[in-house]
Amino acid sequence: MPRLHIFHTNDFHGKLTDEKAALLKREIERLSAGEPYLLLDAGDAISAGNLGFNPMGEPVLARMSALGYDAMTMGNRETHPSLPVVRTKLNKATFPILCANGSAKNAAGNVPFVPFVLRECGGQKIGIFGVTVPMATPQKVDAALWDNLFAPPIETAKRLAAELRPQCDLLIALTHIGIAQDRKLAEAIPELDLLIGGHTHVVLEQPEVVNNVPIVQAGSHARYLGHVIFDDGVVTGALHSL
Repeated sequence: MPRLHIFHTNDFHGKLTDEKAALLKREIERLSAGEPYLLLDAGDAISAGNLGFNPMGEPVLARMSALGYDAMTMGNRETHPSLPVVRTKLNKATFPILCANGSAKNAAGNVPFVPFVLRECGGQKIGIFGVTVPMATPQKVDAALWDNLFAPPIETAKRLAAELRPQCDLLIALTHIGIAQDRKLAEAIPELDLLIGGHTHVVLEQPEVVNNVPIVQAGSHARYLGHVIFDDGVVTGALHSL
């Protein structure tokens, strides 16, 4: 099998400018050297808060689409009590938005996200699922104001990992739950090959390994590009400044 590169970002908060996007593209082309790669994001790409939105859509998602992102998990900034607003927030993304623990309150609701994707890359089948912070749950007093609700992320991830593991060569969790919850998720799901996190803006120069699961996170505000290499069973990772 050829070496496989996983490039990852998180918590852009709208700071992926055209100039930063060009730097990101050059770094990916340089580091991958023509070898197969995936480009993933762990949420909070947009600048609007969870109660705000840009009615014209989010330019950062258009830039990420042009860069060829393979998937992104929802962050809290991509959420909103109104599903039509969520759709507006995400409408410039041409890549899948992942959120396995989110669902419409109304069974007929059309959510603009999916639980997971399966990708073929470098001759390997790769399963990628996403979970995010539960912004509204049935137990919260403001749940009645939300069109979409969120299940506990770790319980959701455990159930989905068991379903996906037999279907793929590599299993990746793309999370926006913070480093402390990432560690708990890794403890709960040792069959993960990689956990890419966000939300807490942690700068991990090297993967943090918990229960044999490498955890990575690339700071925030488009300062770093994360880079993980799978090479004949060996996993290495680093951050590159942008």
